[in-house]
Amino acid sequence: MSNAVLYFHPDGYDTTGARLMGRHAAGESFLRGFLRHAQVDQFQMWNVTHQPTERMHALVERIQRPGRPVRWHGDRSQFGRVGVFNLPVPGLDEEAWARRPYGEQSYAICGVTHTTATAAVMRVVGDMMLAPLHDYDTLICTSSAVRASIEAQLDGVREHLAREYGRRQRPEFSRATIPLGVNAGDFATTPAHRKAWRERLGIPDEAIVALYVGRFHVRAKMNPALMALALERAAKLTDRPLYWLNSGWAESEQEGEAYHRDTRALCPSVHYVTVDGRPAETRFSIWSAADLFISFSDNIQETFGLTPVEAMAAGLPCVVTDWNGYRDTVRDGEDGFRIATFAPAPGDGRDLAYAFAANRLAYDNYVGAAGQFTAIDLAAAARAIADLADNPDLRARLGAQAQARARSVFDWSAIIPQYQALWAEQDARRRAAVPGPKDPANPYRPDPFRLFASYPTHHLDAGCVASLAPGLAWSEAEAVLTSPLAAYSNFQRPTLQETAEVYAWLSQHGPAAIDAVAAQFPPHRRPFVRRGLLWMARFGMLVLTPSR
Repeated sequence: MSNAVLYFHPDGYDTTGARLMGRHAAGESFLRGFLRHAQVDQFQMWNVTHQPTERMHALVERIQRPGRPVRWHGDRSQFGRVGVFNLPVPGLDEEAWARRPYGEQSYAICGVTHTTATAAVMRVVGDMMLAPLHDYDTLICTSSAVRASIEAQLDGVREHLAREYGRRQRPEFSRATIPLGVNAGDFATTPAHRKAWRERLGIPDEAIVALYVGRFHVRAKMNPALMALALERAAKLTDRPLYWLNSGWAESEQEGEAYHRDTRALCPSVHYVTVDGRPAETRFSIWSAADLFISFSDNIQETFGLTPVEAMAAGLPCVVTDWNGYRDTVRDGEDGFRIATFAPAPGDGRDLAYAFAANRLAYDNYVGAAGQFTAIDLAAAARAIADLADNPDLRARLGAQAQARARSVFDWSAIIPQYQALWAEQDARRRAAVPGPKDPANPYRPDPFRLFASYPTHHLDAGCVASLAPGLAWSEAEAVLTSPLAAYSNFQRPTLQETAEVYAWLSQHGPAAIDAVAAQFPPHRRPFVRRGLLWMARFGMLVLTPSR
């Protein structure tokens, strides 16, 4: 088994914020599973924030106490000793450029898809064909559906580049399909939780509860109308009282009120109940209140769909749409029911694509508009819900099969080894590859002084001479250089001590070539001191005489 350095930023793993997104829950779940099941001697993490490492380690401890030491990296210089750098996002392109100064073979990169419908992610996918990536760099696709969508976009980009510039010379980055996972035991239901939740929500014991878990957003998540219409029809097919429990959150109180008001109006025969699904105590126990899970994804923003797997882990039969990653998780007739979906044929959405590209449609309106053309078999959905409501044996059988599948296929104990096997393969291919160049240049982020070289009158070169401003005392220079207007943006600039040493040396030796001044400092500091002479001249400490 292999190891990888994990990119660690709270936004990738922390689920305690007000805006709980699917990627947060997936990141927290992955990290907990990795810390529980990875076969490594040491956990490797890169603290990419400017916050103290102790604070980052506290977040790790809160998610899952590591059973082995954690090594925190401060930069990319040591990644090659581990072999692979793992990102919680799909951004292989930016990381490939960041890796380049260390050598393209210095380590392999692994990323993972979440939502792929945003303009930013679509740009990332296209840019991967231009970035210095190799076949040992891998994008993990979390479902066969998102894998197909990635391949479809790459086909278009590849055809364009070949037509305009010729065929790509190096092998493309690789793709792998590995699902998201769950820590199945975290979703175990209990009679005590069931009793407590039903009493709290006023749900009688004999009622059938269909549970939906997710964000309350009509356009950017899924339109609840399809679930409401199917549940309303199902309520008329069964004599059992039917409750619809919605566990989630909305962007604002006003949006939440409108969402629930409009949804409730479509299912008057169904008892409609809501809870805030963000607190951890709710996220892991609300499943106990339910008899079945429902989620009618209709939206291109979804790529895997973690909540059906969580429901399966809780032993709930699922009624879901036959859409995106749901078809990789819920087996129709075995773990629940997948309801057929209908969408426009390929090529019928060019107007949507153009409007989105031209910024005439914001992202939420773009995916919402696409979702408005997703239809489902409402009659089949109603029958599936009613059959589960009327048949406790069917619920028990499908729920047990769903739980067994979640534990054997989607628990992180089964998925983390797939990650480690992939990392081992990446590392082996990396080591066998012909070494690539070390090149600090990134054409997307060029040296600003090269890009804007036409702006200044003169450039600092070896022939420039530096001299102290006439009659300037060090105390005067120090006062100016430490003032707020001079001290901001101190990235890679001489320290105050170094500026004092420059002043003292020039006081003793008189005017000198800038390279002679920089030579008084250790080699690793000379480029910054040399460039920093301009900063000293900018604020009147030095006078620079150009070479010509």
